[in-house]
Amino acid sequence: MKKRILGKNLEVSELGLGCMGMSFGYGDKADDQEMIKLMHVAFEHGITFFDTAEVYGPYINEELVGKALAPFKNQVVIATKFGFKIDPNDGKMLGLDSSPANIRNVAEASLKRLKVDAIDLFYQHRVDPEIPIEEVAGTVKDLIQEGKVKHFGLSEAGAATIRKAHLEQAVTALQSEYSLWTREPEQEIIPLLEELGIGFVPFSPLGKGFLTGKIDVNTKLKENDFRSTLPRFTAEARNSNQALVELLQQIGQMRNTTPAQICLAWLIAKKPWISPIPGTTKLHRLHENLLSIHLNLNPNEIEEIEKASAKIQIQGARYSEAAMKMVGR
Repeated sequence: MKKRILGKNLEVSELGLGCMGMSFGYGDKADDQEMIKLMHVAFEHGITFFDTAEVYGPYINEELVGKALAPFKNQVVIATKFGFKIDPNDGKMLGLDSSPANIRNVAEASLKRLKVDAIDLFYQHRVDPEIPIEEVAGTVKDLIQEGKVKHFGLSEAGAATIRKAHLEQAVTALQSEYSLWTREPEQEIIPLLEELGIGFVPFSPLGKGFLTGKIDVNTKLKENDFRSTLPRFTAEARNSNQALVELLQQIGQMRNTTPAQICLAWLIAKKPWISPIPGTTKLHRLHENLLSIHLNLNPNEIEEIEKASAKIQIQGARYSEAAMKMVGR
């Protein structure tokens, strides 16, 4: 698999693997041994970029990733995140906390769970309005100088925050939601990243599974599947948004490929410093996603896909009202 450079010198595979759903978020927790096997297969096929966070579980996803990738130490890039306050008794998120003390505590704990000597990419998970971003960046800068962190990242941050953080400590990558049904980063964020030389890591590049065509208005989401709380996944919204899936299916039929592969190939073709991180718990989906790296879309095809998809009005916000207030700050 080809490599990409995020920021000045972080080399990653052009396609990464989001590991959250292996432990958290999408209903029942997957079998750990099967997920370890899946991560090993991903590595064998060239994926060297793996994404986790302390809040996924909490903690158990970092532990799983650490255990799975221990045999490949120094051959992979593991990204994790800080920035939430977690109740030590029941593990529930109590809000944001990007205080220097918490950043340091999270770093030390993540190092142990991931079984690494330094965190490759340490993202602020969500911008904390109570803590100046310069203080956050300065704390990570200190951790980099101490050899505990290699690169600093932001997640779902707004343009002004990215600029301020980058002045204090170079931001290697921004992780935000970006896909054919979430195009907002194109307006301001992507031009800014190009200007500053910051890499982009799109999460949910397959629309949390919807754009694969495997979810429709009749799909029953479990109560503990967080998509059941999202406005974009109401039955009404799914029915309306099916038009985009149908478009992707039509394009896929012409290219003898799948909607998921079209989505990923589109992202990979957008910029040479973009590395999407689709997640999955199924080996056959991993293999399907991997084939996207061989689907080379030319500029005319990209333009046709974007023009056609832009005509479809997506219904429903991507997060709840409260969660939307935590992005773009």
